[in-house]
Amino acid sequence: MEISDLRYFLAVAREESIKLASESLYISQPGLTKVIQRLEKELGKDLFIRSNRKITLTNDGILLRKRAQEIIDLVDKTSNEFIQNNNDLSGEILIGGGESDGMKIITQTMKSLSDKYPKIHFQMYSGNGDDICERIDKGLLDFGVLMGVADLKKYDFIKLPYFDNWGILMKKDDPFADKEYITLNDMTKMPIIFPTQTNDAPNLKNWFENRKHDLNIVAKYNLIYNAGLMVEEGIGNAFCIDNLINTTNISNLVFKPLKPKLLSNIMIIWKKYQVFSEPSKKFLEELKNNISNKLEDEVKEGVLE
Repeated sequence: MEISDLRYFLAVAREESIKLASESLYISQPGLTKVIQRLEKELGKDLFIRSNRKITLTNDGILLRKRAQEIIDLVDKTSNEFIQNNNDLSGEILIGGGESDGMKIITQTMKSLSDKYPKIHFQMYSGNGDDICERIDKGLLDFGVLMGVADLKKYDFIKLPYFDNWGILMKKDDPFADKEYITLNDMTKMPIIFPTQTNDAPNLKNWFENRKHDLNIVAKYNLIYNAGLMVEEGIGNAFCIDNLINTTNISNLVFKPLKPKLLSNIMIIWKKYQVFSEPSKKFLEELKNNISNKLEDEVKEGVLE
């Protein structure tokens, strides 16, 4: 199985047409057809369902698309790590993260590193904790930003100087909107839009006191933007973290923190014993410096003692 064959396969899967894929790849239709037929023969599986209008992936084709994309990403990442000039540092750093206030220091580090090394580039992958950990395990990401991870045996990590504060996002005319805090008893009396994954199971379990089954969960979400839209439509109130949705005066939404307070640690992780590229080493050094500077500033301002 050649890398080029996988690239051709992905193009056909994307275009759903041999004709359109061949045009984008600048190869002949018969030549591309032979590549697909060779792949199917080698794997012993049909990868596409052919019709007059378009071709679509079979279940085996869907699996190959996922694996082929992972392989291509890893090949490209490896190539980029070797295409560097030691006197003019360049390369790509791949970072995965979910929706979290802790991403601020990551983007600040990206900016400060780019100012020093303009030829270092970044690729940001957004996903939930399981997605990010899987991609780190496979070498497809250099770093991942997660909150409240319980099991870190496979990873090295740095705790970021941020906490995610959990609460309830609701409309300003909600019956509970006048309260300063939302309690567990309050939550049992409202329709809840719950995140599909929190990566903070121990912390949540303690807070909910085994009463999560008492909640009226009317919907689930993995992107807070979509949860915000559901809240605006009156579907329910979203259990989420603060500072991700606009709740200023121009918004009809409001965020209410929980009581007792529920906080999640935020950390950046990477695979243990990972051999870093030079750009990744520089990123980690820059991040550590930025964290140190932030903590020093907070001590000066009296935030920390």
